[in-house]
Amino acid sequence: MTERPDVSEFGSVDPAPANESLAVVDLRASLCDEEERMFQRMRALFALRNIGGKDAVDSLAAAFDSSSALLKHEVAYVLGQMQDDHAVPHLISRLEDMGEDVMVRHEAAEALGAIGNRIAMSTLEKFAMDDEIVVAESCEVAIDLLNWVSSDRLDYTD
Repeated sequence: MTERPDVSEFGSVDPAPANESLAVVDLRASLCDEEERMFQRMRALFALRNIGGKDAVDSLAAAFDSSSALLKHEVAYVLGQMQDDHAVPHLISRLEDMGEDVMVRHEAAEALGAIGNRIAMSTLEKFAMDDEIVVAESCEVAIDLLNWVSSDRLDYTD
């Protein structure tokens, strides 16, 4: 079986190929440009994810100011993939923002669980009772994941 070139190192098939030819500052500019085509913004998003580190996380989080719920959802998703603790405050902010699109809030909760930093636990517990069921259920899943990650047990099936 041939390895697929469109499968990322994170195990996902990305909807746009990463634009690996630009520096972080240029990728951030492209990602945050509301006039840029969404395909190019996604290319910048996946390139920043692949680069990683604090500057890439901050560049991704800057896109939470976008008017596009789709883009912000993808930002939260890739921050979860990156599993960088530096993303936690940015994701908590999205989850806590009651004016944020439910799709973004749900993905921020799941990303917090994927990162595995227990500092998010109290926020996740608070929003496990959210009026938006998809947010509440995402927080439940994230809480269980945080508990599983911190447990000594390898089998969390019961």
